[in-house]
Amino acid sequence: MPPAVWLITSIVAAGGAYAVAWPAWQSLRARRDRDTNTDRYLRWRGRAPRDAPSPAGPTGDERRRLAIGAVLAGVAAVALIAFLAGG
Repeated sequence: MPPAVWLITSIVAAGGAYAVAWPAWQSLRARRDRDTNTDRYLRWRGRAPRDAPSPAGPTGDERRRLAIGAVLAGVAAVALIAFLAGG
């Protein structure tokens, strides 16, 4: 394949990985921060549960979007390496 095709594939796959995974990552981080703030407030008010729950993990949709983003990032990396290797 011509090197330009590898470069375009790399750019498109990297953009797709960003578009798919970034909103899921931000949602996961925001939920963890919100949960942490709630726990901190409950401790301050003296109403925290005795056994502190662990932070919630990603939802099924977030996990799926992060996995798709990782696959697309892998495709982008392979295409970039092929471009740099000269096609």
